[in-house]
Amino acid sequence: MKHGFLIDMDGVIYSNNDLIPGADTFIRNLQDQDIPFLFMTNNSQRTPRDGVNKLAALGIHVDESRMFTSAMATAAFLARQKPNGTAYVLGEGGLITSLLANGISMAEKDPDFVVVGEGRNFTLEMVNLAVDMILHGARLIATNLDPSPMKMGWNNLGIRAVVAMIEEATGRAAFSVGKPSPIMMRAARKKLGLATAETTVIGDTMTTDIVGGIQMGYSTILTLSGVTKEEEIALYPYAPDVIIKDLASFELQKYLSDQDYRAEVMAV
Repeated sequence: MKHGFLIDMDGVIYSNNDLIPGADTFIRNLQDQDIPFLFMTNNSQRTPRDGVNKLAALGIHVDESRMFTSAMATAAFLARQKPNGTAYVLGEGGLITSLLANGISMAEKDPDFVVVGEGRNFTLEMVNLAVDMILHGARLIATNLDPSPMKMGWNNLGIRAVVAMIEEATGRAAFSVGKPSPIMMRAARKKLGLATAETTVIGDTMTTDIVGGIQMGYSTILTLSGVTKEEEIALYPYAPDVIIKDLASFELQKYLSDQDYRAEVMAV
């Protein structure tokens, strides 16, 4: 049975601008063995080309077909909901590009959707306008609900914070498309042409990658090279199938050939 991987990026492949040990070798092994894989990120600001360029700077060479972002998932979802619809966007870059590519045009009056993504260029006046649009009937969509990292000097509030402000002002709950939403998790699997039993998610976050994979019935691998600490895992009512220190410690061939290994928690 073939098998493939949906791989988070930040905390799995790199940390800020530094390559995490073993990530380049792992991806090269997947390429050499023609194993299906997709980089799956909630960052809606970057275009696929941005992602390719960032990886190339770290020595990992892939093409844009390997990228799947929450912006891409959101745009495809909105195009199915309302073909040739309109959107007012609090976001930039990859989100706007993806929406336009899926036939969703930008509008500043009576849009079908208000879409919130990462960005630093929207103002409080734009948020106020978005609130009025939602109260007038536009549907509130979030590319994801990732929280703020709560670090001094951080230049991005996190979409959850912006969405919470709009939800409070409108009394309307946002619909989130990105991880761990089954919309994005399912779309990523289908993009690879895999069945549920053939799919493994690799991530560093229990509340997005791991829970999203579990809810979809995928196998899950948690790497401790990102935000989740080993002592925090027991705090959750669910657990990954496999825990690794980083991709350098992941035994790919054993994972693919030994079914029992998928239920084993590796020594970290």
